[in-house]
Amino acid sequence: MSDFISSGWSWYVIAIVVFGLVYCAFVLIGAAKHKVIYDADGNVDKTTGHVWDGDLRELNNPLPRWWLMLFIITLVFGVAYFALYPGLGDAAGKLNWSSKGQLDAEIAKAQAEEAKVYAKFKTMSVEDMARDPQAHAIGQRLFLNNCAACHGSDAKGAKSFPNLTDTDWLHGGSPDKILETITHGRRGQMPVMAAAVGGPEEVRQVANYVLSLSGSGHNSILAELGKEKFKAVCAACHGADGKGNQAIGAPNLSDKIWLHGFGEQAIMDMVNNGKTNVMPAQEARLTADQIKVVASYIWGLSNVTQAAEAK
Repeated sequence: MSDFISSGWSWYVIAIVVFGLVYCAFVLIGAAKHKVIYDADGNVDKTTGHVWDGDLRELNNPLPRWWLMLFIITLVFGVAYFALYPGLGDAAGKLNWSSKGQLDAEIAKAQAEEAKVYAKFKTMSVEDMARDPQAHAIGQRLFLNNCAACHGSDAKGAKSFPNLTDTDWLHGGSPDKILETITHGRRGQMPVMAAAVGGPEEVRQVANYVLSLSGSGHNSILAELGKEKFKAVCAACHGADGKGNQAIGAPNLSDKIWLHGFGEQAIMDMVNNGKTNVMPAQEARLTADQIKVVASYIWGLSNVTQAAEAK
């Protein structure tokens, strides 16, 4: 990029700017001059000498003084601006102003004001913050601005996006785990297991056994045939009882919560095609204080809110 944007372009811009200012000054000087024209008899002719349609003459009146003053002010302003601010090639100007510098200053000012708000929460635990009305309100706004696109404005998720209001957690629902998930993100990986399970019929048998774990509708004969294959292939991640493993993010298959779709065909598709799900890290997007407030809001959805609704 530096090879393309050479100093020659800076001089090119300088030349255009200087030429523009000089040309404006030349026009101003020319317009300010009032030529005195004499007719054939030696009398002062108050016209420019131009004649149209036989008798239509253009008067040679001087420009109004206010117009000349505005022109002069404009020129002086232009020169002063280029001396103080960038615009004359790559010159920074006497004030050393830049749009990036102004943006950084405004961000720093906003962060200073924001720090005053978050100072209250630094010594509070996530659990206590979840019960604090101010922290709840701030966390809700942050959630709506940064998380609702995937998890929904009510945090109940959608297909392939977890519901954050229940007690089903892939990696754990403790405050520390929620903080960890928001900060560093998660990557869920269900590998293609069709070859390990066997042929299409064996995949169908395993799918029915998975359905049986949660008491969902299934073919009991096929489920019984798929039991041993599940224990041999799938139990390493999901456990022999199908209750999952939060240490690796393996979902619980014994409840009736289906993140990627429900039914025999949906489960077969997962075994045949696998699945990769990504929760992006938010540490570059949110400050540590903001992440803590969001975590308290999310933790409260499945703890404080549910406890209040149960009363």
